[in-house]
Amino acid sequence: IGLDQDESAHLAAQPWLDEYEGRLVLVRENFRSIATALDGQGIHKVDGILCDLGVSSPQLDEGQRGFSYNHEAVLDMRMDRRLKLTAKELVNKLDEHELTRIFRDFGEERWASRIASFIVKERMEKSIETTADLVDVIKKAVPKEVRRDGPHPARRVFQALRIAVNDELGALSELLTQSIPLLHSSGRIAIITFHSLEDRIVKQHFADEARDCICPPNFPQCVCDHRARLRVVTKKPITPSLEELEQNPRARSAKLRVAERL
Repeated sequence: IGLDQDESAHLAAQPWLDEYEGRLVLVRENFRSIATALDGQGIHKVDGILCDLGVSSPQLDEGQRGFSYNHEAVLDMRMDRRLKLTAKELVNKLDEHELTRIFRDFGEERWASRIASFIVKERMEKSIETTADLVDVIKKAVPKEVRRDGPHPARRVFQALRIAVNDELGALSELLTQSIPLLHSSGRIAIITFHSLEDRIVKQHFADEARDCICPPNFPQCVCDHRARLRVVTKKPITPSLEELEQNPRARSAKLRVAERL
């Protein structure tokens, strides 16, 4: 059962339906709806769940989607184009405080407040419509010496907006909550993350589900009645080999964590 919310991914996967006839079902859904999607197929338990998070290479390479700061396009960033909210709406309608929060919390952007301030001032003159418009504002906001030595100054802001538009962290939390009951005993869940925010959520969830008590350490006795449901298979995340990085440089930040249902 393959879940993806992006129509383009489904079109690309169509040839597989013939190759794996009777063995593959494609469902156009966000993985936060995994339980509903499986129930729709009459499936209530599975042996394995593999999740590949974040933006895909085709989404980045399709310039008109607005995911990349390297391609000029309308600020869109919707993985599922059935959604109404776009990055353009966030950039032009949110107040300075909320923009700062998004850039700081979802992009871990050092200059979040300054960038938000510059955006608000810019849009008083004219609407910020395209990726190029936004990149220009970010370059004005980030000090020249930082732009000269660091990565692309728009990288973290674009990540933050994409996460906000698609509610990626909320979707991940819902996926994790639903997945454990769907696994057979000894079934495994494997999740590939691409930035520290995702990895932190997965690592903490696996850790919590691998211990019997999750009460605060200062509690004199357990009151949560929590019982371990997982065994963590990967004590440290699996990262790409040098050979893989040569073939796919975009995998450089990938981390794979695996857990097994008790």
